[in-house]
Amino acid sequence: MVLSVGSNLGDRLGTLQGCVQAIGGLPDTDVLAISPVYETDPVGGPDQPDYLNAVLIAATCLGPLDLLAATQRIEAGFGRVRGSGTERFGPRTLDIDIISYAEEVSGDPVLTLPHPRAHERAFVLAPWHDIDAGASVPGRGPVADLLAGLGRRGVRRQPGMVLRPPRPREPSGPGTPAETS
Repeated sequence: MVLSVGSNLGDRLGTLQGCVQAIGGLPDTDVLAISPVYETDPVGGPDQPDYLNAVLIAATCLGPLDLLAATQRIEAGFGRVRGSGTERFGPRTLDIDIISYAEEVSGDPVLTLPHPRAHERAFVLAPWHDIDAGASVPGRGPVADLLAGLGRRGVRRQPGMVLRPPRPREPSGPGTPAETS
C-alpha cells in the first residue's frame, strides 16, 4: 500500500515522525520505504502555512476499510478534527491518505481507490517517485509520466529533514522478557 502523510500545523516534522511510528505500530503492518520530506504549497482551501509531506510504502494484513479506520485514529491522536465545522482542504496537524492499496480500484464513496486526486498532486507523486520510480497509479499510468506532466512547482525537497523508520516492535509471546519477569 502507498500512504501520503502531511502536516502544516505545529511541529510538522515531529508529527510526521510520530505518524511513521504509529503506522509501523499497527497490527501486522510493516513500513517498507519512507520518501524524502518535501515542503509544499497548500493546494486549495484557505490561506494557510506550507505543508511537510512524505510518502510511505507499507505492507499490511489490514483490509482497506480497517486501514482507513486505523489511519483516522492516528490522525485524531495527533489532534486532527473531522466533521462539521472543519474546512475542506484547510490546515491540519496530520493528514494521512491511502493512495493505493494492492492495485485495487474501487469507487466506494467511503474509500475510493486509488485516491481520486493522487494523479494530479505533485506533493504525492514526487516523493512516491523517489522511493519507487517504476510505480503506477492504477488506471492513471506511471507516476513518472504523471509527475512530468505536472512539474514540481511548489514542491521542494528538504534534504535536512529525514523521517526515520519505526523502531522495531518489542517481541511478544512465551519466553519474552515481559513474561518471564
